[in-house]
This record gives sequence, structure tokens and C-alpha cells, in this order.
Amino acid sequence: MKILMVCTEKLPVPPILGGAIQTYISSILPHLRSFHDITVLGVNDPSLPDEETIEGIRYVRIPGKVFEIYREHVVRYIESHSFDLIHIFNRPRLVLPIRQAAPQAKLTLSMHNDMFDAEKIEPEEANEVIATVSGIVTISNYVGNVIRELYPQAAPKLRTIYSGVDAQRFLPGMHQKMQKIRNELRKAHGLENKTVILFAGRLSRNKGVDKLLEALPALVKKHKDLALVIIGSKWFSENKVNDYVAYVRALAGTLSIPVVTTGFVAPDEIQNWFAATDLFVCTSQWQEPLARVHYEAMAAGLPIVTTARGGNPEVIFANENGLVVENPEDPNDFVAAISQLLSDKARMKKMGEKGRGLAVSLYTWERVASELLEVWEQADALTDDEVEPMEAAQTEAILEQEETNQQVDEKQAKKEKKKEKKEEKQAKKTAKEKESTQQHEEKTAKQKRQPFILSSSYTDTSDSKKKKKGGSSDRKTGSGFIIS
Repeated sequence: MKILMVCTEKLPVPPILGGAIQTYISSILPHLRSFHDITVLGVNDPSLPDEETIEGIRYVRIPGKVFEIYREHVVRYIESHSFDLIHIFNRPRLVLPIRQAAPQAKLTLSMHNDMFDAEKIEPEEANEVIATVSGIVTISNYVGNVIRELYPQAAPKLRTIYSGVDAQRFLPGMHQKMQKIRNELRKAHGLENKTVILFAGRLSRNKGVDKLLEALPALVKKHKDLALVIIGSKWFSENKVNDYVAYVRALAGTLSIPVVTTGFVAPDEIQNWFAATDLFVCTSQWQEPLARVHYEAMAAGLPIVTTARGGNPEVIFANENGLVVENPEDPNDFVAAISQLLSDKARMKKMGEKGRGLAVSLYTWERVASELLEVWEQADALTDDEVEPMEAAQTEAILEQEETNQQVDEKQAKKEKKKEKKEEKQAKKTAKEKESTQQHEEKTAKQKRQPFILSSSYTDTSDSKKKKKGGSSDRKTGSGFIIS
């Protein structure tokens, strides 16, 4: 078949700026190209050509970033080309415009989060989308169940296909290919002879890394030689500092252990940090569909502590490859779960080995591609009568209503953003007060400890290139902060 894969409007493919969906697409393509003639349609980027063919896959890149602009260019491209099947990633609002542009093509949809929520798509349009597509792939049972609860008629079209990981790239730190990298990273950041906890994800309140930071003082009292690595930024490749990022760094600065904040790490380098650490902790506070970092942690042989939010616990086999925190809003629950593992290094090792085994045998990109091929074959086998048609006038009416609703949503979003900013400023103020109090207490403590954060070393590597270019160094040995 001649197949078009339509990516989202935010990040380009290949995933040069990161992105779970972009990684997903790039990883399954090598296993699909021998079966079908595939074109990938995605957003453009200054570093990538607008059109190119790589290993038989054609890439077409169009203006995007804003959904409405992207939708217009998607429709324009499809109107001038012919495809047997169009697979749309995580944008149900693209389905009806694409159906108008390609009335004869079979349409399938992949859902990676809650884009069927009533705040993101009108129920009338959602019903038409479900009637129009031949199949809906979800990345977790959680995502499928949410759609099913909202729209029961979607049930026969839903199929969960768990994601995958490149187990030859994400390797355990003790693997012969990774030992040198592990040792060099740990030495460069003062992590030698430490048990290093890893967080990897966007620095946003719903990802909850602040809960891990709040749990660490209690963990430090119970377990010696701990360290923490925080990988991530406000938004993928953007290393901008907003109020929440500042709050996280302020909390990190109060700890008496080494804390390394890397900022954004390129997708082709992030496996090195997984290999350099010992325990992976996911602190998600929201109903997360299923964070792909779980697969990467398993492949790297790391035991996992995650939260009972959304689809995350679906890949955790209790007491086999990790533990699940039931109440992630409470830092004490993280203390309890992490302490269980830190108290039993043999158990940590066994869990890491189990996770690695699952990554190698089950969570492979080859398996993901194989299951997706089945979805496409089933869609191709359907007759036109089996997919409900939709009148053009009905589609236009739905799209016009959508524009009106969007204007209302934008006003509401501005109000919510203003409220969130106010809350983050208050949180930052609270963190500074905690830091000031701890500094005072530490100055009166043991003489051997350092004056600001005592024996701590907080390392922020996200601006290292800028510091080197400036020719100056902000390294202050013994002050607690090390900007390297």
C-alpha cells in the first residue's frame, strides 16, 4: 500500500529535538519500509530539508507549530497526492479535514494521550472521528479505557500496542560497551562511589520532580552516599528557566548531596545517563498515558519506582522490575518505596535484570511494527460499507463550530496560565525560605561541613557551553554550587 503517516505539529521527525511520538515513528520505520511505500508528513525545522528520502522512506516537512496552520498545510498536501491509507498520530481533530481531502483513503489513528477529552475535541466531532477511522491504536490500556468510557462505540476499533525501546542502544552501565562512559560521567560530576537516583522528563509540575526533591532529606538520613541526576527542561530542547524550573533548582540547592541538573539532553546521548545511574524514579502527578522513559530504564537495567497514574503501572510487574507509589502527591510515599530498594542492593540488581529481560524480549520496536502492520491490513480489508461515511456539509459545520470553541478555550487558557504562574512564584518563595532556614542551621552544625550547603555539590550542566564560550568560570569549590 501507499501509506502516509501524519505526525503532530510540535516537533520534527527524526526526533532531533526529542519527543515520544517522534521517537516512536523513527523507531518503527526500519521495520515497516519493506512492506509498504511510506511517506512521513511532519513539521519543518531549520536544520532539516523540506523533502528528503532516507532508506526508502520519504519525509515531507511543512509549516506547523500552531495546529491551525499545520492543519491547513496537511490538507493542502493530501489534496495534491494520493494514498491508500493515512495513519494520523494523536490528532483526532485532523481526521475530518483529512477525510474531506482524501475521501477514498482508509484512515487509522494512534492515540498517545487524552486528545479525545471534551476540552480538546467537541463530542459531536469526536463521534464523527470514531465513525470515520478504521482503527484506533493506543499506547496503553489506560488511554483506550478513557476513550471507551467517553465513547463506548469506539470499543471494537481500539487496540493497545505497547511501545518499544532500542535495547542495543540503552544498555546497562555494567555492559562492556557502557562501562567506560559510565565511569567518565560519574567522575566528571562527582558521582563516584554514589548510589545515583535518576529522574528524566520535562520539568513541569505535573511531572512532579519536586516531590522527589522533597523526599530526599528523609532518604539521606537513612541511606549514605546518595546522589541525584535530573535530566530535562521546561519543554524538550528549550532550556528556558520559568518559575517551576527555578523552584526545582532552589530545592536542589538545599540538599546535602550531589545534585546534577543537565537540562535538555539530545536523544542520541541520553542513554549514557541511564547507564551512569542506579535507580530510576518517575514522579508523575497527572494521569500520564505511559511515559516511554519506563522502557528506557528497563533496557538500561535500572529498577524502577513509578506512580499509580494513568498507564505507567501497566509495565511494572510488582516486585519484579519495580515498585508503584500509590499516592505520589505525598513525598513520604516516595521515601518508603525508594528506601525499600536502597536497603536491598541485591533486590535492586534482580529488578534491573528483570526489566532488561522484558525490554529485550517484549518491548521491541520490531514487535510494535508487526502489530501496527496488522492494524493496517485489517483497515485495508474493510469495505467502504464497514466504515461510516460522513456528509461534507456536516464536516464543515463541525469545523466551523470548532473554531468558535477554540477562541473561548484560548481565553480560559490565559486565565489558567496566570493562576499557575502566581502559584509557582509562591512555591519559589517557600523554597527560598526553606533554603535560608537550612543554611542557618548548617552554620551552627559540625565545623567540618561547608558554610553554604555544607558537603553538598549542586551541579547545573545545562549552560556549560555558554560558560565555556564566555571564557569565565563560575566554579566555586567548597561553596556547594558547581556550575560546570
